[in-house]
Amino acid sequence: MSRWFPSPMLSIGLLLTWLTLVQSLEPAHWLLGSVLAILAPILARPLQPHSYARIARLPALFRLLGMSAVEIVRSSFNVAQIILFRRSEGVNSQFIRIPLDLRSPHGLALLSCLINMTPGTVWVDLLPERHELLLHVFDLHDERWWVETIKASYERPIIELFEAPPSSGQGGKA
Repeated sequence: MSRWFPSPMLSIGLLLTWLTLVQSLEPAHWLLGSVLAILAPILARPLQPHSYARIARLPALFRLLGMSAVEIVRSSFNVAQIILFRRSEGVNSQFIRIPLDLRSPHGLALLSCLINMTPGTVWVDLLPERHELLLHVFDLHDERWWVETIKASYERPIIELFEAPPSSGQGGKA
C-alpha cells in the first residue's frame, strides 16, 4: 500500500486542491486529479532525504508558533518604523554568528523558516563544522540580545519539539 500511496494525506490534499482549482466535479477531473495525487508523491519520494519528523511534544509546537506569531507582528511594526521614519545612515545592518545546539535537520529547517518569516532577519548560512548560524540583522543594536533570543525563544522549543525523548509510561505516541 505504501508503495502506491507513500503519503495518503498528501494525495488526498492534492486531489482536493485539484478539484478546487478546476472548480468542477466532473468524472474526468476526478480521474486526472487522482492520477496527479498518486503520481506526485511517488515522483517526489527521491527528493525526501529524511524520514518524516516525529513531534515529541505538541504543546511545545503551539508555544513556539504563538511566540513566533507575536514576534513576526512586533518585528513588522519595528521594520516599518525604521523604513518610514529613520535615515538609512542610522540603520546598523550586521551579520552575527549564533552557536546552535540544535542538530535535527527538521528542526533546523523549522528554525530557518521562522527566522526568515520574521521581518528584519535573514538566515544566511549554517556553518555545520562549527554548529553556528550566520544571521543578518537589519538593525542590530545588541548582539547578545539576539543570541539569547534565538537560543531561548526559538532553538530550545524546537529542540524540545524534535529532539526530546518521548516521555515514558504513556504507552502511546506523543
